[in-house]
Amino acid sequence: MLTIFGRPHRKGGFCDGLSRRDFLTVGGTLVGGALALPNLLAAEAQSGVRSSHKAIINVFLPGGPPHIDMWDLKPDAPADIRGEFNPIDTNVPGIRICEHFPRIAKMADKFAFVRSMVGCDGLHDSYQCMTGRKKDPRSADFWPAMGAWVSKVQGPADASVPPHMSLMYPTGNATWGYPGVGGFAGMAHAPFRVVVGQGQKMKSDNLTLKDLTLDQLGDRMRLRSAFDELNRGMDQTGVLDGMDAYARQAVNILTSSKLRDALDLSKEDPQVLARYGTDDPAFIRDGAPRMVRTFCLARRLVEAGARVVSMNFSRWDWHGPDGKNFVEGRKDMPLLDQAVSALVSDLHERGLDKDVSVVVWGEFGRTPRVNKGAGRDHWPQVSCALLAGGRMRTGQVIGETNRLAEYAVKRPVTFQEVFATLYKNIGINLSEARVLDTTGRPQYLVESGNEPMRELV
Repeated sequence: MLTIFGRPHRKGGFCDGLSRRDFLTVGGTLVGGALALPNLLAAEAQSGVRSSHKAIINVFLPGGPPHIDMWDLKPDAPADIRGEFNPIDTNVPGIRICEHFPRIAKMADKFAFVRSMVGCDGLHDSYQCMTGRKKDPRSADFWPAMGAWVSKVQGPADASVPPHMSLMYPTGNATWGYPGVGGFAGMAHAPFRVVVGQGQKMKSDNLTLKDLTLDQLGDRMRLRSAFDELNRGMDQTGVLDGMDAYARQAVNILTSSKLRDALDLSKEDPQVLARYGTDDPAFIRDGAPRMVRTFCLARRLVEAGARVVSMNFSRWDWHGPDGKNFVEGRKDMPLLDQAVSALVSDLHERGLDKDVSVVVWGEFGRTPRVNKGAGRDHWPQVSCALLAGGRMRTGQVIGETNRLAEYAVKRPVTFQEVFATLYKNIGINLSEARVLDTTGRPQYLVESGNEPMRELV
């Protein structure tokens, strides 16, 4: 994130009470949520890290999307299992998905549908989808997020754009919007968080582009004003005076025109932007606006040079009552269908599909049996994922559940296997890449025995 105005300090600060540290964190270590670029740049200069620009877009569906109502429908099951949605054919013979995903159905050859995700933690938390590991309270801040690993191992692909970026907004329990910190990789590799969600106030609110929310990124004047205010603040306080070369370079990166242009949706072709659909920022359920154009923003950021972009969409906690699972599904699924299909089509049309991997998933699945409120409850026994791009072999279904979608009966897939696949796609050698933790012990990106999915790579 960009530090705009931090809490005033009476001692050791500038004439207006702003601490030099407030600016140097530039999304800072004060609250554990951003990219300390000076350290990253210094390390990069010493190591000469450079590699080809491949990228990952990690789409988290907070709340637990219903696997049985999306990619793994059971039309022959009893009514209280199969629910209200019907399957439709796709452009791949034999693959059928929910009727509320017609656009994805028409291009199913560009997707891999994983129906047998296992090992879900069962918590309302994005942690597992960001780190690949179950959350242990004793080491919750230990493991780096995917983007932190990639930032540490590969460094920036472009000197003007942070390698690890987050478009996550808080949803309900604040941990649902947790974008993942740097862990033992270091705060230098924690995500550059762009903005908070519509109507949200976070503890780190003072460390964002001031008064800017996701739905305002199409407003060129607002975006320019936020960056200009940052520049004026640093200039007026003399914060650049006395900075070392890497700190000065960090400020230049975070105020660069390339990053600002990537964030400026008003620069996108209106016809392309229209494909993604229309945002509904007025809809907020536990802080979760339906921001479909964030998918376009993610593409713009990886195109500009970001290596890993994490984002979330709406909220999928549909227990009931009043048929909430199916009422909300009829609203959110078509929006997700349009946004994801537009993103993947966009990547193919721009020749980015081989270099950019996309994963869409949530923290767990939903109960096969519909509850008394016509909703579905938490079901960590099995969940689902959607994958695209990254030179993966798409146009297939991976895994199978039993006739009631209760558990995996063929090819169970773990979070670690998906992470191993994404790391391989981005160009990391899993047998060689390792990072020393705070005790000096070498740690590998995935646990021993986890390999990239053979079906995909």
